[in-house]
Amino acid sequence: MTMRQLPAPGSFGAWVMASRPATLAAAVVPVLVGVAVVFTFEGFRLWPSLAALWVAVWVQIGTNFANDVFDYEKGADTEERLGPTRAVQAGLLTPAQVRRGMILAFALTLAGGLFLAWVAGWPLLVVGIVSVLSGMAYTGGPFPLGYNGLGDLFVFFFFGLVAVVGTVYVNLMEMPGLAWVAALPVGALSTNILVVNNVRDRLTDRQAGKATLVARFGRNFGIIEYVAMLALAYGVPAGLFLHGCYGPRILLPWLSLPVAGKLLRSLLDVEGAPLNGVLVGSARLLVIYGLLFAVGLTHGYLW
Repeated sequence: MTMRQLPAPGSFGAWVMASRPATLAAAVVPVLVGVAVVFTFEGFRLWPSLAALWVAVWVQIGTNFANDVFDYEKGADTEERLGPTRAVQAGLLTPAQVRRGMILAFALTLAGGLFLAWVAGWPLLVVGIVSVLSGMAYTGGPFPLGYNGLGDLFVFFFFGLVAVVGTVYVNLMEMPGLAWVAALPVGALSTNILVVNNVRDRLTDRQAGKATLVARFGRNFGIIEYVAMLALAYGVPAGLFLHGCYGPRILLPWLSLPVAGKLLRSLLDVEGAPLNGVLVGSARLLVIYGLLFAVGLTHGYLW
């Protein structure tokens, strides 16, 4: 993006950029898959589901704001940055503005958490508080998760297990085994978005002391991780089918395999800024897979 294409400093467009809309798939898809599980058990409740979506989206936005300001302050975002423009680094928003935006986003997260605690019990508020604290700790605080090789686990846990199972719980008031199984592909494909980011930025991350798993163990480790997450994502529908839990419709996510294969080839072949296309494509794959998986989950459950 050239300077001519950048939004004006302090504008609404600058805030939209800082929120990183392309990453919001990692917030929406888990709720969608969770709702599909709920429909399987015929226990759907509209307002708790919408509140779960609200919480997921705002915790994602708050985490993005935190990353923007804390990465800048820690020196991870410089003029040598290969990824999409960051608002603070580009001078579109000040650190103070983004901090205030982060606080507002997390306050809105907790507001949704309060509603969920009212309809589904106080543990949901605890989950909301832990999610907020973890979002800030991803790149901030005395032990930033993303700087200590825990970012992948954070994404898998919060944007896979917590988001999917939490959505199911606020509807059914229980956590069936299917919810945990359905969360695995979502966590895996969400993690792959981060893996591409870390492969692209591994050299500048090392310079900034950001010890992601890829920065520590190298590009090949990132590729292996990406493949492993794809294997998990596509293995789950196959496992559900082979174990007789579902009919053939659960294999609908396999229709997205050509997209996954193309992304993997690109990850193997390109370096630097061209990986931004693989990053966007990995987020798109999450959406395509999530839609197909949700359709498959709502038909033919045999347990």
